[in-house]
Formats: sequence, structure tokens, C-alpha cells
Amino acid sequence: MTLAARRKLAEPAKSERIELRTTSRAKKLLARAAAVSDKNVTEFLLDAGLAAAEAALMDRRLFRLDEARWQEFNKALDRAPARKPALARLLAEKSVLE
Repeated sequence: MTLAARRKLAEPAKSERIELRTTSRAKKLLARAAAVSDKNVTEFLLDAGLAAAEAALMDRRLFRLDEARWQEFNKALDRAPARKPALARLLAEKSVLE
């Protein structure tokens, strides 16, 4: 049994629906991208949407520390940044966009 088949057996039944209206051009582009990914448009959109959602929420995760580690964390935040001469030189140069 393939990994995909095992995942399908372990997943709960899908009960929610998301509806979307788009242009013909966008739909064709999504269909082509889905085809080259060996997915249908729904699978392609869901995978891409979930990846984007995880990325958007990644920096908003809750983390907990005991008192000692919380103090250590705060000390690290309060420390002066390390000097980076190469970075300072780079940032002092004119941008290629200027």
C-alpha cells in the first residue's frame, strides 16, 4: 500500500466546503499547475492554501518557558547585537535599485 493510500485511510471524512469564484484565465492556470503536479485543481489549491496558512501562522505559535529559561530568554533579547563589520559595509553601499 502506498503512503498516499495509507494517509487516505487515516484521514477523517471531509465534511466542509470552500467555494471560490475566479476568472477563466486563473482557472486555466491553476488547472495547468495542478496537472503538472499530478493533482486535480481541488487538491492543488488545498495543498497550496494549507502551506500558505502554515507559513502565515508559523511565527505566531505559543511557546512556554519555566522561570529560569524565561529569564535567560529575556537576557538574550536585551543583549547588545554582535558587531558585523561585513554587514555594516554591505548596508552602507548604494543599492542596485538606487
